[in-house]
Amino acid sequence: MNFPLFITQVLQASWDLLVQSAPYMLFGLLIGGMLKVFLSADYVAKHLGHGRFSSVFKAALLGIPIPLCSCGVLPAAAALKKQGANKGATAAFLISTPESGVDSISITYALLDPIMTIARPVSAFISAMVAGIGINVLQPQDNEKKATELPIIHTGCGCSGECSTSAATETQKGLFNRLGTGLRYAATDIWGDLAGWFFVGLLAAGIITVLIPDELISSYLGGGLQSMLLMLCLGIPLYICATASTPVAAAFILKGVSPGTALVFLLVGPATNITSLSVLFGILGKKSTALYLGAMATIAVLCGLALDMIYVSLGISAVAIVGKTGDILPESISITAVLILLALSIPPLLTAIKSRFLKINNGCSDHCKTL
Repeated sequence: MNFPLFITQVLQASWDLLVQSAPYMLFGLLIGGMLKVFLSADYVAKHLGHGRFSSVFKAALLGIPIPLCSCGVLPAAAALKKQGANKGATAAFLISTPESGVDSISITYALLDPIMTIARPVSAFISAMVAGIGINVLQPQDNEKKATELPIIHTGCGCSGECSTSAATETQKGLFNRLGTGLRYAATDIWGDLAGWFFVGLLAAGIITVLIPDELISSYLGGGLQSMLLMLCLGIPLYICATASTPVAAAFILKGVSPGTALVFLLVGPATNITSLSVLFGILGKKSTALYLGAMATIAVLCGLALDMIYVSLGISAVAIVGKTGDILPESISITAVLILLALSIPPLLTAIKSRFLKINNGCSDHCKTL
């Protein structure tokens, strides 16, 4: 293999995806920042504690636009549980929030297509509703753990404490001050949590595009139940946020993966990972966690099969239209958005590098002390 050529091709493929997605990512961050200052966490929590069905519906619906990753949603869900949310509502929030978000919806429109842009949040809502109602019916609220006894859980995934909340904690300010607070939150906290994973996702998509033969992916993941079950095995233990999973899904589709199989990846990948299961046990309990995983996996596969049928019935080739909606903006706007996004990415990436470097140095120091 010509290694320099391979690197060049990967970077070119990743750059193309970045140019397509940057304006929509900025738009998603803007909306996420506004949610920060105009959506009260106390208001959300008090609607999630009563009713087997209404609380789940509200939790699933409110989780759709909130831009939290699959690790950041865990302490947020623990806080809601502590404030009185029932198990079903907590599970619905845990599913719909990381599977969707205004940022991931925006980038889905840019890198995939309008059908997938609609299918993704709708499927997230359905899976959240089924899991939440199932838990409330089969595992009603009990006294195993009182809400006031549940701790706020921190996951050590790199998210700051700010990513565990979805609403403003400041007192009422002027409108412009609140808008400024939202913009700062979007640029620092939201993007600070997403930047590293976003660029990892772009590089992964570039590697998939260049390295993996089309025939290999299409033969195993070209569609049907078997493909989706294989994607479940890949997506459930994997840690990847909704934003980072989108360019990977786009690369999969370009390689021949069916849109339904890609949807399974987009749903189960962000919703859970192997390291978060112990935290889910603490928040929901073992039985409710099993119901959570079972419902999420089942609905993901059913939605994937339904989506493939929609594309076939409409006579649409996902490969032919993937990423085309992101090309409607002038190149100058896309490049400007890329430059803004890169500028916003410098502080969180430097912080992550310093943190990693200090951790390595501390580990070396501790090792040396034992010698």
